[in-house]
Amino acid sequence: MENTFRFHSLSEFHSFCGLPKPEHPLISLVDYSQVHYPVNDSKLNWIQHFYSIGLKRNVNARFNYGQQHYDFDSGILTFVSPLQFLKVEINQEVQAQPSGWILLIHPDFLWNSELAKHIHSYDFFQYQVNEALFLSDKEEAIIVDILQNIEKEYQSNIDKFSRELILKQIERLLIYAERFYERQFITRKRSTQELVTKFEQLLSTQFQQHILVEHGVPTVSFLAQQLNLSPNYLGSLLRIYTQQNTQQHIQHKMIEYAKLRLSTSSLSISEIAYELGFEHPQSFSKVFKKNTQQSPVEFRQLFQ
Repeated sequence: MENTFRFHSLSEFHSFCGLPKPEHPLISLVDYSQVHYPVNDSKLNWIQHFYSIGLKRNVNARFNYGQQHYDFDSGILTFVSPLQFLKVEINQEVQAQPSGWILLIHPDFLWNSELAKHIHSYDFFQYQVNEALFLSDKEEAIIVDILQNIEKEYQSNIDKFSRELILKQIERLLIYAERFYERQFITRKRSTQELVTKFEQLLSTQFQQHILVEHGVPTVSFLAQQLNLSPNYLGSLLRIYTQQNTQQHIQHKMIEYAKLRLSTSSLSISEIAYELGFEHPQSFSKVFKKNTQQSPVEFRQLFQ
């Protein structure tokens, strides 16, 4: 059985990777070319208690979340949030010199800041590793400049302004990442549109009577899993291309199905509500009216 390492502090991670102690206990920029994972282990599992933002090239390791993986061989930006489970497979045959940077941020560094309140709104911290951000040379230069500014600030004499300046740089990096991700969705228009089409087909398939009765209304997690995407990545993709998130798509399809059953079947409101996974018909009626400005009874009367 493979061991799972747990890193509570930046110092523990530095030590594990054969690096000197971090210059600051709560934030550290690591030169990836200096990282050396234990050579006796070709497969590593770990859980870290801090954020990491990695810009990596020519990496001799395969990083996995669950069954998803990506081999890094060019400038790619990835985001890991605290307590994510990470698997690493070391490829001893790769001869290319790995390079890049890893920014480590302990949650305590963000404590009592505006960024701490909304860092969870950046969906890419929950993307899978195969949903990494591919950077152009110009974009990579912008990210590297921000990372190096962060390093310069915590390496200088710490004063009352240092933390605030670093937090501003981190937020700047995250905003640029959002911009670059949106560019990636747009420039990969064909593959993105194919995913949207697959999603719509999958969602339509789930709203068939026998599937609904057996499994209920599909969840965001289920739909994302069927498409080999993370829920957050699917939601971001749909928002950009359809102006609706995944849950809104599900609810829209559910209302379409309800209208069909109300207008073409003799099932009671309670029976239709049951098909759609509602324990109480009143809850179904409330959702239906919110979306159509009519109660199920009022809608059905239009077809009688």
